[in-house]
Amino acid sequence: MNPSNSRLNVLSNHDFVRDIRDAPREDSSFVESPLLVLDEPRRDINYDDIGEKIIAAIRTVFDPELPVNLFDLGLIYGIELKSLDSGLTAHIKMTLTSPGCPVAGTLPGEVQRKVQAAAGLVSTTVELVWQPAWSKSRMSEAALLECGLL
Repeated sequence: MNPSNSRLNVLSNHDFVRDIRDAPREDSSFVESPLLVLDEPRRDINYDDIGEKIIAAIRTVFDPELPVNLFDLGLIYGIELKSLDSGLTAHIKMTLTSPGCPVAGTLPGEVQRKVQAAAGLVSTTVELVWQPAWSKSRMSEAALLECGLL
């Protein structure tokens, strides 16, 4: 993946701050992206690579009612990486298109399994959040086109 095409803001609580504009998306329009917050970053870890692997894994998970992956739907609200002695952990905040979504019990687990396997993390948790409420304004342009909303 080309870092110049990414839309992910990488922030740290330490002196390790980068701004990677554009977590890779399928189009060039601006869509608000999640923050990848690095807690106690280690210089021996390529966080750009880990971030790309996480996003690529999330892109393999599709909403069962829409032909669009969860990342481009704008359902991922945040990704937090923490560095432990044993490796990296990730905490992902995501939402669904509606609280009554029939896959609310299975989709977060699918995200968790795919991200952990793809990024080589020691643990991954997925938190389902409802605020702020999801709206189509979070969708990428390609997702809007695929759904016939443009």
